[in-house]
Amino acid sequence: MTATSLTRLVTLAALPLAIASTQAQAQSYEMVIATQLPEDMRNNAIYPALVHFKSLVEARSDGDLAVNIFGGGQLGSEVENGSEVQAGGRTLQSTIMSSGAMSSFYEDYQIVTAPFLFTNWRQAWAFFDSEWFADFMAGTIESADMRYLGTFDDGGGFVAFTNNVRLIETVEDLEGLNIRTEENPAHVATMRALGASATPLPWGELITALETGLADGQFNAPVLNVTFNFDEVTDYTTLTGHVYNSAPWVVSESWYQELPEEYQQIVVTSAREAIEMSHGMSGALATASWQESCERFEECYLMPEAERERMAEIARPAWQEWIVEEFGMEAQRVQGLLDEVARVGETVADEDFRVYGQ
Repeated sequence: MTATSLTRLVTLAALPLAIASTQAQAQSYEMVIATQLPEDMRNNAIYPALVHFKSLVEARSDGDLAVNIFGGGQLGSEVENGSEVQAGGRTLQSTIMSSGAMSSFYEDYQIVTAPFLFTNWRQAWAFFDSEWFADFMAGTIESADMRYLGTFDDGGGFVAFTNNVRLIETVEDLEGLNIRTEENPAHVATMRALGASATPLPWGELITALETGLADGQFNAPVLNVTFNFDEVTDYTTLTGHVYNSAPWVVSESWYQELPEEYQQIVVTSAREAIEMSHGMSGALATASWQESCERFEECYLMPEAERERMAEIARPAWQEWIVEEFGMEAQRVQGLLDEVARVGETVADEDFRVYGQ
């Protein structure tokens, strides 16, 4: 090999590093996003949406705003991630949290734990994507230095019971069952109102509690029920949808305000597109997981609307009493949210029929 050929070979070998170095120097801003969800394009709706967000932001900013995603809890727990974002976005600029973790930074988010809040995905998505809810979430700026970008479904939103004792077909079937709940007093109040006892336990102790009989059952989205093989420790599952699990997406307000206005718009519009994209995937995963539940559990049951409404009439007053008298939220604020959810549901149904049914 001649000296000239060797020089050319070395130059070509170094070219990718040179390009990477040039790109790194060209990036004026970086947005690091942390999520507990695995870096998997098939088993959840959040990570694929974040990948799409990354593509949009980097393309629209010509690579000047780089987005890096860390899934699977690589950067710590939800609360740890939230604290880093709250600290001003020096090392972590954005995160997605469960409703419980979000409530530790913005107490008013506890309001979305209301039992039987939504009757269908269209109502839930329209509400969480509404200007009313964006205004409600604007309080995160003052309380936690976080800007709200949108709400993902957490595991598909609607939850299903699994238990070892009997198939739950009516509210009476919950009587005497010991149900594991998150360490969330709203869920405890709901279970007790429905006739069950509640055992609040952290996630890491759940399987052992079901295996040893410390708890008779639990509830989670069907996606989680099949992913974590709850059919191996419980026999029966019922899709009640009594809780809608959500995962708000926030970004450091301090960091956001340091961005040029053009890049602020890129972040917001790209986030909104990512959220919309996730909705359909979430519904598809939840539906597929429920069908798989019916194949894997000994018995499955889809609770009819009439029985869900009956359960809601029992659970809702107990939850409202808890959130007003114990949690301390203004009754008017609680009723305002419930009224808005109802209005959104009616509007969606009326508009769908007006446009497509007449």
